[in-house]
Amino acid sequence: MRPEQDAFGQFLLANLNSDSAIDEVIERDDNFISVMKPDLYFTSYDQWLPHVKSGLELAKGRILDIGIGAGRHALYLQEQGFEVVGIDNSRLAVQVAKKRGVIDCRVMSISDADESLGTFDTIIMLGNNWGLLGGYLQGQSILYRLYQITSDNAKIIAETTNPYTTEDPAHLQYHHVNRQKGLMSGQIRFRVRYRQYCGDWMDYLLASLPEVKLLIEGTGWNLTQTFGDTDGQYTLILEKQT
Repeated sequence: MRPEQDAFGQFLLANLNSDSAIDEVIERDDNFISVMKPDLYFTSYDQWLPHVKSGLELAKGRILDIGIGAGRHALYLQEQGFEVVGIDNSRLAVQVAKKRGVIDCRVMSISDADESLGTFDTIIMLGNNWGLLGGYLQGQSILYRLYQITSDNAKIIAETTNPYTTEDPAHLQYHHVNRQKGLMSGQIRFRVRYRQYCGDWMDYLLASLPEVKLLIEGTGWNLTQTFGDTDGQYTLILEKQT
């Protein structure tokens, strides 16, 4: 990814230790616009939602942090004594995470995660990073890939949002169009904009609990627990079948 395409990384880098924060712009492919505040990516443990904290209590062994961003979850786990490897397809995000103290952080897409990273006992996909599965077929392929690089009795700790609680007509129409295309309702195509920078289009998935159960069928993972409100934002725990 060229620097001018890495809008997310430019956003993190500009806001690292900055007193003059500028928001990240999320542009959906139906022209719907939303913004994200930079402080979200730099929060400390005491600012996290209870369902995230509860999920992290189950972390064990060697940990892979997928979509590390600015490194907030990896830094906390390092402080608890865990060995953590972070990956992100944004080279600048990896730079930010390293500057903040993440020891092992690599430029890599979730779709490229393989045996070169070693074997993991826990995989975390927090910050709504279950969304990086993208959609049904892509998600199943990625989950199977993660199965190959994890130990027996490994866990995935992931955060997602149920898309069906909205009453916003723009979102409801988007769900309807998705279903007409044969996609999952909460499958989003978007890109990140930051000042003069514009990222590539990417697929992202918001999923209800029944959709999570459907997606993981046949991938070697079982849903064993959830934390938070499954009608809103929640953390799910998957355990590896052996």
